[in-house]
Amino acid sequence: MRKIDIHSHFFPRISAAEAAALEPTKAPWLQIENGGERGHIMKGEDKFRPVHKALWDADHRLAFMDAQAIDIQVVCATPIMFAYALAADKVADWARRMNEHALIFAQANPKRLKMLAQVPLQDTDLACTIASEAMHNGHIGVQIGNHVGARDLDDQEIIRFLSFCGTHNIPVLVHPWDMLSEPGRMQKWMLPWLTGMPAETQLSILSLLLSGAFEQLPKTLKLVFAHGGGSFAFLLGRAENAWHQRDLVRQDSPHPPSYYLDRFYVDSAVFDARALTLLCEVMSSDHVMLGSDQPFPLGEQQVGDLVSTHAHLSPADKEKILAHNAVAFFNL
Repeated sequence: MRKIDIHSHFFPRISAAEAAALEPTKAPWLQIENGGERGHIMKGEDKFRPVHKALWDADHRLAFMDAQAIDIQVVCATPIMFAYALAADKVADWARRMNEHALIFAQANPKRLKMLAQVPLQDTDLACTIASEAMHNGHIGVQIGNHVGARDLDDQEIIRFLSFCGTHNIPVLVHPWDMLSEPGRMQKWMLPWLTGMPAETQLSILSLLLSGAFEQLPKTLKLVFAHGGGSFAFLLGRAENAWHQRDLVRQDSPHPPSYYLDRFYVDSAVFDARALTLLCEVMSSDHVMLGSDQPFPLGEQQVGDLVSTHAHLSPADKEKILAHNAVAFFNL
């Protein structure tokens, strides 16, 4: 079966000087160690995350794809590159440069490396303009973070951006980032990534479902959430019960959460066959796509194995998840 991985990341060779032009103390850049195999994403002078060559070297990425029998990989920015907290005009220039870096990355094999653009989501008009430019230049969609500061996806300006994407056939991947954490809590064992990220994604989905946002958004919007939709599938019953029992929950949404399940997609990065069973039962196999979160260590290490070796998915369902759904979603 073909494999199209719709959720992977890159980080270009951003220099310290290029990052400092955006913001001198916290903007991200790439420090590559001697030998060129490994490095660190940096925030100013601080090390943020250890990384390896597949994150910035397209030929190395293609070799990985060959070894894993991945036909196409959809690649997007590492979320630390978003820069939503900075001035929109400066971030617009930054986003355009990062999108140029993305297309350069894809030049190694444009048929197999497909890029998602980033946009300055803090300014809707600029975000729409840059999304259109990116699609014209060769990107196949955009990646956005799941919130801009205190503004969740139900914010009217973000809804306006999503409506623009739906109207102009621009697929959108929503990725959690900038997770909520109190000082002294979730500081060890990568807990912000293990608990904060799934919670952020569930919050994002519920903010759309319970706000009535899908009543405003065009049905042409192609929207996919990373990491299997976070904790959403497991906790849908809790939200569904709350909508029926409390007027505070249903005050803005004319329908219960399950009514809107056909309006968005999730990727398959859940790492457990039982979780994938539930995910496909909740979302249906028509709304799940293969996503690995490569090349990070929290990603699926044998890309597609969870789907292809699943004991209870039919061959037709596996084909949908591994490739067919992505072809339609991303116009491939």
